[in-house]
Amino acid sequence: MSKLLLVCAGGAIGSGARYLVGSWAGTWGAGFPWGTLAVNLTGSFFISGIMYLGLEVGSIGPDLRIFLAVGVMGGFTTYSSFNHETLALAQRGQWGLASAYVAATVLGAWVAGLAGLLLAQFASSGS
Repeated sequence: MSKLLLVCAGGAIGSGARYLVGSWAGTWGAGFPWGTLAVNLTGSFFISGIMYLGLEVGSIGPDLRIFLAVGVMGGFTTYSSFNHETLALAQRGQWGLASAYVAATVLGAWVAGLAGLLLAQFASSGS
């Protein structure tokens, strides 16, 4: 139960941070999703460092790692987890699997998003 509370507390902080960073970066210019890009790149940067320090170096304990990686970074962006998992596959020399994961995630998310959009358009059209 305590681990769940760590994730929930971290998630609240990460969600708030996502809003603030996304809003700030969103002012950089219209026509491109600067806010989301800034959040995803920042999240990928931080989760890589957190996971390395926690799992490889051991300087971040399990509870703090869960709070920061799963909670804060999970609330901030799920892209950071995707990036960490892809890097882990690559570090193990599983380049084909890493590439397949990237392709499946990017294409799968695009197809799922398109399907959601089409379903919402259909449902709201009164048909």
